[in-house]
Amino acid sequence: MERGVGRPILLVEDDTETRLAYRALLEHAGWNVEEAGDGERALQIAAGVLPCVVVVDISIPGVDGWEMTRRLKLDERTRDVPVLVVTGHALDEDSRRARDLGCAGYLVKPVPPAHLVAEVARLAAPLAAPLPAPLPAPLPEDR
Repeated sequence: MERGVGRPILLVEDDTETRLAYRALLEHAGWNVEEAGDGERALQIAAGVLPCVVVVDISIPGVDGWEMTRRLKLDERTRDVPVLVVTGHALDEDSRRARDLGCAGYLVKPVPPAHLVAEVARLAAPLAAPLPAPLPAPLPEDR
């Protein structure tokens, strides 16, 4: 299956240049990408599109990456979506906090492009398939 056919990647990054670079990288690798520059918008998008992976920076305006992740994990619709933290926070305590919140991965910037793509691919694999179509209505029985 072509990667872009299924559920999108949600990219949450407030730095426009970084967001555009990551978006181009992920689209070049074959994914559809939805993007947000803040946590509140990301939560709205996630609830609507059910991404196969959320890639998030921790230091984003308003609802930060920690709180956004906490809310995603509390929401029945999005709790199983893997969250990949991509951040400049290189402390061990930040990595532990991410794990404790249920994040599936943690990468410290700058991230080599191939490493980002490989980690997204690893996390997206189980959820990248399209959402199942609703079952058709039963046909009336012939009488």
